[in-house]
Amino acid sequence: MINVQNLVKKYGKQTVLSNVTFEVKPQEIFALLGPSGAGKTTIINILTRQTTPDGGTAEIGATPRELGLMLDQGGLYPNLSCTDNLNLYARIYKLPLSRVAETLESVGLSDSAKKNVSQLSRGMTQRLALARAILYKPKLLILDEPTSALDPGTARGICKLLQSIREQGTTIFLTTHNMDEALKLCDRVALLNGGEIVTQGAPVDLCEKYNALRTVPDLEAVFLELTGVTL
Repeated sequence: MINVQNLVKKYGKQTVLSNVTFEVKPQEIFALLGPSGAGKTTIINILTRQTTPDGGTAEIGATPRELGLMLDQGGLYPNLSCTDNLNLYARIYKLPLSRVAETLESVGLSDSAKKNVSQLSRGMTQRLALARAILYKPKLLILDEPTSALDPGTARGICKLLQSIREQGTTIFLTTHNMDEALKLCDRVALLNGGEIVTQGAPVDLCEKYNALRTVPDLEAVFLELTGVTL
């Protein structure tokens, strides 16, 4: 579904991505893990054609109409209500408006459906951005830090929702610095630091490989061991 080979990106003399290679298989949840500045968002910008690489290739197996995006800006209109925001996108994609109420309920925003986006907390705005991304049941869903502003309970709910979406046939690619969340949610992960992938694979396999003496899988400890960076 996603095929990235030897990706390089430079800004002036600074190299922000260096020979990044990974693949995302259909109907899996795959995460790029790393600290702020590691290059995660740059990779998303290249995948979504917001910027071009200086070397290598990045291909996705979905058309623009099959792609759901949840990025920092969210694509939301602050002076419209939650319902009106999603109604707008439903009309663009010629979806039944009944899908709007269902989607708001799935992200826990039914009680705030009539509130303007400008009245929402950051966490609620993030949930609405996710609702917009999944409204038309995309083939591929790309999420940039989907639970970064959420309380633990809401974040767990979003993770369960993402697993349900995957079971319905959607491939999910996300970035995060939450190692515990990635361990529980993802089929495979790639650890990114300083624009380079230091290792990748199934989370439990990585923990067993690099944390053989630990009784509890810990991706954060793996990252620290490989990079010397504490998240």
